[in-house]
Amino acid sequence: MAKKLTTAVPVNSDKLADKPRAKKRTTAQKPASATQSSGPTAIAPRDMTPQEIYSFLTDLSQAWPDAQTELLYTTPFTLLVAVVLSAQATDASVNRVTPALFEAAPTPADMVKLGEEEVGKLIRTIGLWRNKAKNVVELSRQLVEDHQGEVPGTRDELEKLAGVGRKTANVVLNVAFHKPTVPVDTHVFRLANRSGLGRGKTVEAVEKALEARIPLEMIQPSHHWMILQGRYVCKARKPECWRCNAKNPCLFPDKTPAPRVKAPKTLAG
Repeated sequence: MAKKLTTAVPVNSDKLADKPRAKKRTTAQKPASATQSSGPTAIAPRDMTPQEIYSFLTDLSQAWPDAQTELLYTTPFTLLVAVVLSAQATDASVNRVTPALFEAAPTPADMVKLGEEEVGKLIRTIGLWRNKAKNVVELSRQLVEDHQGEVPGTRDELEKLAGVGRKTANVVLNVAFHKPTVPVDTHVFRLANRSGLGRGKTVEAVEKALEARIPLEMIQPSHHWMILQGRYVCKARKPECWRCNAKNPCLFPDKTPAPRVKAPKTLAG
C-alpha cells in the first residue's frame, strides 16, 4: 500500500517572534472578525445546500483525480509515524527523513530497539524533533505491549498512543483503514468555512459538520481533495479563485479575480 510523493508546498512552521504589546483600540478600530468575507478567516454567508455540496465535491474530484496523501509510507505503522512527525512540519520535510528512519526501524519493535536518541538523530531536521522522537518510541512501545505490534483501527485506541491527537487518528483511519473520517487541518478548516461546505468556529465543529453533510460515499476520498485544494488553490493569504475548478458552487463572496497580464514594453522608435 505504498504511496508515492508529489512535492508539497513548504509552509513556514517557525515559532512567531514575540510581538510588542498592542496599543489600546479606539472605538473606530475593530478587531478582525471570523465572519469577514475575505482573508484567511473568511466564512461563507450560509451553508451549502446538499446539491451544492455534491456539485462542489464533484468538481474537486475532477481537479484532483489521483489525490492521495503526500506522506511516504508502506504500512499502517509507518503512516502513523509519518503523520505524528508531520505536526507543525511540511510533508516534504518529513519525507526527507522517513526513508532512513523506516529502513532502520520498519516495525514498532524495531523502533523501540532503535531508541529515542537514535531516532532523534535521524529526524533532527524537522521541527520539534526531540519531542517527536520521544513520542515515536513511546507509541511504538505501546503498540508492542498493548496491541501485539499492530496499529489499532479505532479512534479511541489511536488517541491513547503518545503524540496522537484527533486529527492524526482520523488521518490513519481514513488512509490506512479507509474509514469515512474527515481529518481537519488548517487547509480543510479554511476551505470548509470559506466555501460554505462545513462552517464552524473550531476544528471539531468543522469535522462534525463535514461528516454530517458530505455524502457517505464521498467522505473518505474528499479529505484528499479538500487538503490539496486548500494547500495549492484556496490559499490562506489570497485564494486563487480564477483557477479553482469548483468556483461556481463555492459561496465565497469575494472571489479573487485573475491577475492582470502586463502588456509588454515597447522600445521607442
